[in-house]
Amino acid sequence: MKFRTQVEPPEPMRGLEVPPEVVEELDGGARPAVTITVNGHSWRSRLAIMRGRHLIGFSKANRAAAGVDTGEEVEVELELDTAPRTVVEPEDFAAALKADPVAATAYKSLTQSRKREHIRAIESAKKPETRARRIAKALVTLREQDLS
Repeated sequence: MKFRTQVEPPEPMRGLEVPPEVVEELDGGARPAVTITVNGHSWRSRLAIMRGRHLIGFSKANRAAAGVDTGEEVEVELELDTAPRTVVEPEDFAAALKADPVAATAYKSLTQSRKREHIRAIESAKKPETRARRIAKALVTLREQDLS
């Protein structure tokens, strides 16, 4: 479904307000997973509730990809996202998890967003040594989590 809204300034986050009737029509609950399209650019997210309003976070990267700035009025296409959320581990991290059953068990218990945090940290390393250190750090963190 489509609606028009303004790209809000960061108070406390940049976002797009979703009208209550749109949330109701989605019929996915208070915080449904959705696919958002603005100016032909699409991304997956989840509705947030802040100060009694439903909002979609609109990151700097997504604003740039959609070619919009804060304060602009935009047309938003919103769809309920029922596709499973999956995270694909890089080969070196997957191998490290396979070799460390305690860390692997802890990793499997994480939410998709927490798994993505580990993956982002590893994949953002510019040097192989940094990547190896980040994988080692992730394993330590996961082992410690499993002990708690």
